[in-house]
Amino acid sequence: MTEGPGADAGAADSGTAWRRIADDLSAAIARGDHATGDTLPAATALAERYGVHRHTVRQAFRHLAEQGLVTVSRGRGTQVSPRRVAYPLGRRVSMRANLGRLGLVGSSRMLSAAQVEGEAETCATLGLEDGARLWRVEGLSLADGTPMGTGTHWLSVARFPEFDAAFREGGASMTAALKAYGITDYVRLSTRLTARLASEREAELLQVEPGAPVMVSVAVDALPDLTPIHLVSSVFAGERMEMVVEPFAE
Repeated sequence: MTEGPGADAGAADSGTAWRRIADDLSAAIARGDHATGDTLPAATALAERYGVHRHTVRQAFRHLAEQGLVTVSRGRGTQVSPRRVAYPLGRRVSMRANLGRLGLVGSSRMLSAAQVEGEAETCATLGLEDGARLWRVEGLSLADGTPMGTGTHWLSVARFPEFDAAFREGGASMTAALKAYGITDYVRLSTRLTARLASEREAELLQVEPGAPVMVSVAVDALPDLTPIHLVSSVFAGERMEMVVEPFAE
């Protein structure tokens, strides 16, 4: 069936055509007709089914992508996304604990570790002298085996000697690594959130398209007396994560 001049106009009488298509597809995903990773019918096929122009279908796809239900990528079509994880940000932030409360299994991998001369801003954030030796440790966080975020951690070498070994032996868990130094509790001092597009390396690590939207978090953790000990810059897959600010949550 080919679209006629007034096809979309007729659909508009009972609501916008693209919205009707988006609602139908959303309902089908909710019913389980399309599982995570499934590719939805092509825009041309849906345009013929609904009697609309393919651009109308693409608008519906864009709307679903904005809702985090699908991922639209060149060469792979429109695929059903994993459910977006609502990640809470409170006084205490533990990736594995937070994912566990959501019924997901959290895991991490250490990607690299090195000692570097700290830049002025990073040292100031950690309450250290300019040029202090810092650990620069990269890790990857997963939920049920799906990459969720990658982060770069900065800590004092003097305060945390052999931190690379502690982080590795702790399964790339910051909580476990800090326990090796007698730190059983720490709090989140601040979290700054911004957004941008993924670099090629980030896209490869997170298994998303290069240029896909990512959420950037720069956070500082401290001892209960508010002495800063840890700075982490993280990049999260925008299609898989949303941050929920809970200022009074533990």
